[in-house]
Amino acid sequence: MVKNPRKRQKTGKIQHKPVPLGADLHNDASKDDEERRLESLLFGVPYAPEKAGKEIMVISDEEAEDGQHEVGREFENLLDSDLFFVDDNAGLSEFSQAPQDHVQSDAEDNEELIVPEVPESDEDEEISIFPQDIPQQPKKTKAPAWTDPDDVNVQVSLASNNRLRKLRDAPSDDTVGGREYERRLRRQFEHINPTPDWASIARKKSDCAKRRRSSASGSESGEDVVPELLASTAGILGTTKSKTIPPSTLSIERLRDANQAAPADGEIKTVAFHPSPHIPVLLTASADRRLRLFHIDGLTNPHAQTLHVPSLPITDAVFHPSGTSILMTGPRPFYYTYDLQSGASHRSPRGLWGTTFSSGRGDQGASMEISSFNPTGEILAVAGRRGQVHLVDWRSGAAQVVGELKANANVKSLWWSKAGAGELLGLTEDSQVYVWNIGQRKCVKRWQDEGGFGSRLFGGDSQGKYLTVGSNTGLVNVYNAESTVDLEGGKPKTLKTIGNLTTSISTLRFNHDSQLLAIASNDKKDQMRMVHCPSLTAFGNWPTSSTPLGHVTSIDFSRESEYLAIGNTRGRVLLYQLRNFSQQ
Repeated sequence: MVKNPRKRQKTGKIQHKPVPLGADLHNDASKDDEERRLESLLFGVPYAPEKAGKEIMVISDEEAEDGQHEVGREFENLLDSDLFFVDDNAGLSEFSQAPQDHVQSDAEDNEELIVPEVPESDEDEEISIFPQDIPQQPKKTKAPAWTDPDDVNVQVSLASNNRLRKLRDAPSDDTVGGREYERRLRRQFEHINPTPDWASIARKKSDCAKRRRSSASGSESGEDVVPELLASTAGILGTTKSKTIPPSTLSIERLRDANQAAPADGEIKTVAFHPSPHIPVLLTASADRRLRLFHIDGLTNPHAQTLHVPSLPITDAVFHPSGTSILMTGPRPFYYTYDLQSGASHRSPRGLWGTTFSSGRGDQGASMEISSFNPTGEILAVAGRRGQVHLVDWRSGAAQVVGELKANANVKSLWWSKAGAGELLGLTEDSQVYVWNIGQRKCVKRWQDEGGFGSRLFGGDSQGKYLTVGSNTGLVNVYNAESTVDLEGGKPKTLKTIGNLTTSISTLRFNHDSQLLAIASNDKKDQMRMVHCPSLTAFGNWPTSSTPLGHVTSIDFSRESEYLAIGNTRGRVLLYQLRNFSQQ
């Protein structure tokens, strides 16, 4: 009968509000700070208990005598540093650091409740692979633009924070300086995010270039590269060398139409890319008397600007070789220029060439459609009526005629040679090719196109290797460019006659490295071929009879031949990507 009340008293004691597991553990004097911290982590209770009185337990009368020894148990979980401090000369330096460490550990415990911990074994394994996988910093590094002088005085403990333990080189590492802490953080970041391949290749190329420059001059340092990069708009990685295209297969991919953001209402008269490889801009001129500019990125090709010229039916529009302006011509005795930098347009005065353009619109002399800039952009050659060719000085800005050349028949096409001394070539309607020396203002050579009938237009490449002549019958004669301007040689011989088309040739265009030649005819649908210039054979895989090109009116390659633009009579500009030239 004596034990029953005690059982009832214990039952009533259990009915009190439960406390967290581990809160009633006796904090013996033999326990050190590390053991108390482990108890708080394992049982989930705070390291320091709440205010006194909140965890006082009710005991029975029979246990009152034992409670005399437990007076003040509410303070059993408090730290000694919160109650008193020990003035001991032997351990003064050790105890004086204790309050700071405890405050820091409390803050770390709060962080550990949010951020999951990493097992200690995993951290040790991660540290062991640092010397092998982390790339060493280069010996020669650029001086930082700004340094914080307080970084020298910063001291960071790596062992007390679980998230910083992975930065240790050895288990005994603890406190490091600010500079060393920054270096280890950078090392850990490079371990998690390795250097990409394109950056490693570019870094090797840059180092090789620096070594070559330093070996040549002997005095150039690595810091001299920064002004060189800032003074140019060229890409940091540089331009890749052109790959050799096999003659059998052309790697090409259809992209979104170049003018899909702003389609034309009429036939596309001409398409042209900007001459600079760093400005991906395409111009289109259409029958609705509008010139549109597009930013070509291969994805959305956003529309940049539209220029409406009501008084001029634009049939030809070209960029100036410098890339600063656009020349627009048509069946009128005047032209328009548009400055890309200032956005201003200028119209030339009517009758600029004197009596040459005094005739009506039906005469060839009333048109400026046939024109061509020399490679430097200083002279513009314009074909007039009765075989006259006018030379316009473009440097002065006043567009004054500085000379005239004469042929025996109307000139149908003009081309500036890249092979000789910058001669001007003109193709007449009787299939005669005239070679004029601009300095002497006279014809130095004349020869007949092979076949001698129906020659319509001609053109060459930017490398000075080939010259092609297209005829009304669909034949394209390919010549060696040097033989066409050689004064000592006789009539040049054709390298090959390309007969893949059967209708009148309307477009001839080479790419930048003279590996590809695009020929097209607008008289029939889907009449276009791509020719491999080294072998002078047409590609069999593209374009085919099922390629939806329409009536092709104009073709142009981008500056580095990444893109191919094709305009047709439906007002669309088809865009293709040449994978052989696109930078991966």
